[in-house]
Amino acid sequence: MAELVVGVADLKVSDNPHDILVTYALGSCIGVAVFDPVSKVGGLIHFMLPDSTLDPEKAREKPAMFADTGIPMLFKSCYELGAEKKRILVKVAGGASILEDSNYFRIGQKNIMALRKIFWKNNVLIAAENTGKNCNRTVRLHVGTGEVCVRIPGEEMIKL
Repeated sequence: MAELVVGVADLKVSDNPHDILVTYALGSCIGVAVFDPVSKVGGLIHFMLPDSTLDPEKAREKPAMFADTGIPMLFKSCYELGAEKKRILVKVAGGASILEDSNYFRIGQKNIMALRKIFWKNNVLIAAENTGKNCNRTVRLHVGTGEVCVRIPGEEMIKL
């Protein structure tokens, strides 16, 4: 088994059943794991911000930084490996309120709302999620099985 690390503002896709895609320290950021059980294609993105209009130059350099540019890129990358939209299962984690006790900026909530809006507009359903609260998360996608595991410090591992 090979662990492929998905960094902040990054995404990876794979059709290798031995790969595990993993992203660490999801706070207000969101991890979206997608999996096609027929083609056995999986992908994972770790996006930071909801809207690329905040910084169009940065969006060109790192489209995975933003929900509105990164999520479509994730799906297209999976399609290139043989995934089909109608079969893709989507699981989501993150969107916490970590650094802001007053929740003034509400980045986590804005990320969740942007994600839901994109999926709603594109008729994509979320199969499972672990979002909100005030905790960091690590997400692993097992490409061979589509299993998504979420680890929150101090808690039992959660299977989505």
